[in-house]
Amino acid sequence: MIESDRELSNIVQQLWDNDQNRLTPGKDYRISLQGKAGDSMALNDDNDGAGYPLFSFVDENIFKKETFAAFISLLDNYVSDTGVPEIVTPEEEAENHKFLDSIIQTPTMQIAHKYLVQKKLSPKDQRDFKNQLYRIWFELYARRGSSKPDSSGFEHVFVGETRGGRTVIGFHNWIQLYLQEKLGHIDYKGYSVNANSPQPDENKHILALQFMWKDGIKPKGSIFIGVSPEFEFALYTLSFLSSAQERVKVQFSLYDVEIVCHHYAQKHIGTTYPMLIKYLTSPVSAQ
Repeated sequence: MIESDRELSNIVQQLWDNDQNRLTPGKDYRISLQGKAGDSMALNDDNDGAGYPLFSFVDENIFKKETFAAFISLLDNYVSDTGVPEIVTPEEEAENHKFLDSIIQTPTMQIAHKYLVQKKLSPKDQRDFKNQLYRIWFELYARRGSSKPDSSGFEHVFVGETRGGRTVIGFHNWIQLYLQEKLGHIDYKGYSVNANSPQPDENKHILALQFMWKDGIKPKGSIFIGVSPEFEFALYTLSFLSSAQERVKVQFSLYDVEIVCHHYAQKHIGTTYPMLIKYLTSPVSAQ
């Protein structure tokens, strides 16, 4: 177990500082927050606080980078409806391994791996570490109400799923959100705030929002925006392996955040995402 949230915050800050592929708000992408989404889960226009898409611009040259391209190749490998068994083809399995091979070489994943080895939470051998990542993220399991394996940590967190065709579960990734919005499959309904959360900022990297995907509603979701796939993979893997708690508080850059991480049978990630507590008045630096 981790010694303290401060220790984990220091590692997360190192991940942030070394996220070489992170996009810059206002330069590499622009979002349009518009209005606050309604509180109802009803599928009607009364809930709509946004008449335009969330993303007004993304420099898609970033998607040509190795980790982004490998990540995007995985997004069409899944059936969104829970209860429908997933079948992984040899080609899809090869794509999973190609993605892991690409991110393991990045500074963020190397920092995470070194820390986990020091804590005796991951094997030192890189091949064994990759196998551990595959088990955590890509091995299939049966979600609640399903009799056959129909889900994985990767599908739930990064791709998104639907339950009963009317409710969106998971779906905590900005790249998938952007690509699905570009295809016309996402209807952004506005940002989400409550009494304890700060007003969102178009130039910050964390956003709570509401949207429709296909015919289902995501009444409230929280995502990082503009970060690289390797940063999220490293952060969420650290949270999963370092703590049995479902919520871990960390501070990094300008953010005071809770990382929610639900374990499934202690072997897989059920879900994981960031919840912004507040913006910090000055940037945090790694100790």
